[in-house]
Amino acid sequence: MGTGRYPAVMRCPMCAVEDTRVIDSRPADQGTSIRRRRACAECGHRFTTYERGVPVLLVRKRSGRLEPFSPHKLHRGVEAALADRPVSPAALAELLDDVEAAATAHGGPMSSEAIGRLVLDGLRVLDEVAYVRFASVYKDFQGAGDFGREVAALESVSAGDRSEVGDDPASLGAGVRKKS
Repeated sequence: MGTGRYPAVMRCPMCAVEDTRVIDSRPADQGTSIRRRRACAECGHRFTTYERGVPVLLVRKRSGRLEPFSPHKLHRGVEAALADRPVSPAALAELLDDVEAAATAHGGPMSSEAIGRLVLDGLRVLDEVAYVRFASVYKDFQGAGDFGREVAALESVSAGDRSEVGDDPASLGAGVRKKS
């Protein structure tokens, strides 16, 4: 066994013996992975494995510390803000996918503040109550005045959206990317 985080051996899928050897190795998937043919020394079974690089997205926390991006942690936070709100699981998944895609496209480490802003932007469109809930944690609200200021800012943004599309109630939200 290896001494690192992962075992240094490949077990045979038929007999689970650790004694397998590589009999062929070549690039695959336009060079993004390595295909290896292996043979078990115990039972003779031949099988194929693939090695692929997994990019590690890093988040720079407010303290300056770097940690791996955790989709699960992001999901928990957004799900807590959306508790008991009429938002579909598909809309939640799309928001989370958008945030993760933006973090991936960013390239290097992304600040937790930038990730929080992306979530807030998505929640502003998706559900205003969830937006205020998430903002209260993200912006570290200390009292009712903080909530009042955030709601007033949200209302001014919403009023600006309405003035752009007209006063017709049927047109409210037009021009804003709604997620369903």
